[in-house]
Amino acid sequence: MVQVLTQPIPLTKTQEFILPPVTAETIQRAKEGMMYARDRHTNEMIQTALTSAESVTPGTQSQKINGKIRQLVLRVLIRALFRVRVENPENIPTTPAVIAANHLNHIDPFLLLSELSTQSFYHVLGDARTLYNSAWKRLLLGFTKGVIPLERIWKEEMAVIEAAKAGRDDLADLAAEITEYVPKGNSIENMRRIDRIVQGIFQRGDSILLFPEGRLGNQEGQLLPLKRGAVIYALRSGVPIVPIALVGTKDLYLRKELTLKIGKPLMVKQSHRPKAQEIQTVIDELQAALLELLPQNYQEPKEPKPLQRFLNHLFW
Repeated sequence: MVQVLTQPIPLTKTQEFILPPVTAETIQRAKEGMMYARDRHTNEMIQTALTSAESVTPGTQSQKINGKIRQLVLRVLIRALFRVRVENPENIPTTPAVIAANHLNHIDPFLLLSELSTQSFYHVLGDARTLYNSAWKRLLLGFTKGVIPLERIWKEEMAVIEAAKAGRDDLADLAAEITEYVPKGNSIENMRRIDRIVQGIFQRGDSILLFPEGRLGNQEGQLLPLKRGAVIYALRSGVPIVPIALVGTKDLYLRKELTLKIGKPLMVKQSHRPKAQEIQTVIDELQAALLELLPQNYQEPKEPKPLQRFLNHLFW
């Protein structure tokens, strides 16, 4: 079904992208990012994942089995830690689609993969270093495949660079290392390679899962401005975009309720070379659909929060 927009886009629920304050935790996170950027195993996994995504045979039995294994492992893990509620799962098509969700926590792609139907195999477009920065992620995703790693700079790394520019001499060396070693992923060659991979995925009958904000949001119930990638992929192939609102993932603790609110697919007309106005029109529609699904005035539950720090770092 086509999602019909019935009201103007509520701009009050969007948010500006703000760099985090340069705290000890921010600096430590930037150092971790640098470590993964220079880690041989992480970089090998990234290149292997890209090569695998380019060469997958359509509809293979092994791929379907991998999708079920991936879902089973993640569902057992996540449901052991949290209470999960899924609204309107019937809105997920069995044909190729772009699954587009808001992004609040590094658990988000794993939560979605644990709950989405395995009738379609989902390839996740996500931050390369975050997806491969721990042994359990490398083991699971290396075995089951289905990852398209995107190389990008982290907000903590951006904060360190800006602080160094502003006179923090103690951060100058770290900022220089980030500038030299952290890949930005925005080269024309890289973007064309990702586009070829995505179009091949749709042609094979599979779907993609991504986060059109392009980075973690700051607050429940709000969105960062959406980037163009999700919409361009959908327009070039003529596949629908399924908006999904994730609620409750910003701050994690044991047995917290996490909700997936699945909206009706947005149908788009195929355009091999979409014009700027076409792209912006669909971005506006997607933003409106996501904001309509997100909660008004979200309030964190007033309850004990066991294992809060551990669980918020588990999926980093």
